[in-house]
Amino acid sequence: MAVASGAVWILLPPSETKATGGGGAPLALPDLRFPELGAYRAELAERLAALCADVPAARTALAVTAAAADEAIAANTVLHTAPTLPALSRYRGVLFDALDVPSLSGRERRRLEARVLIASALFGAVGATDLIPPYRLSAGSRLPGLGTLSRFWRPSLTAALASLPGPVLDLRSGAYAGLAPLPDAMTARVVTIGPDGARRAVSHHNKAAKGLLARAIGTAATAPTDAESVAAVARAAGIDATPVDGRTIEVLV
Repeated sequence: MAVASGAVWILLPPSETKATGGGGAPLALPDLRFPELGAYRAELAERLAALCADVPAARTALAVTAAAADEAIAANTVLHTAPTLPALSRYRGVLFDALDVPSLSGRERRRLEARVLIASALFGAVGATDLIPPYRLSAGSRLPGLGTLSRFWRPSLTAALASLPGPVLDLRSGAYAGLAPLPDAMTARVVTIGPDGARRAVSHHNKAAKGLLARAIGTAATAPTDAESVAAVARAAGIDATPVDGRTIEVLV
């Protein structure tokens, strides 16, 4: 399903938690969204696999200590041969639980898949239906000889996202937004009203609220095109959303 001209693209953050396994063919970098990022993806995958051949070094570089993380580290060594899943099914966690893709009708899911992109420390950004393996790499990771991922990704990924034919609703967390800043994108701020009546940003409900917002916007029969229509579609879905300015939507929880 093609995205209508001028419709909002929804840019989600990834999740550290990922589904294992899959039934898709092995990773094919040229088939991912934004194929112009292929060389960068290939370099990162090679460096990550080399690092993860040494589990203690990988634990340090990737900032993981739990024994269960060894499975994720091992997954980084077989990126090109492991079975894949569509990106929208690969990522788990609070935001994706709220998005609740399995409960969507076929038509709603096709709309969502056409409008959603997911940020990734390894792949830059992928489409909802792109087939990807499980992996472990976060925006704050440092790979030997590479430096920060923000320095690595910023020029190419920013250009790729800026090429999208329409406005972007950027729901990424700060670390992932830092990989490719989009100053003209719309953003959502999740707030609550304190005892003094003032609105304050919240963290506890932030991911769930953004998942519900993405679900409402991504499945709407008529895709919104600006902050006003994003807020209107959200309100129609029962979300208390207010456009604060031309780029910010406040979501009250």
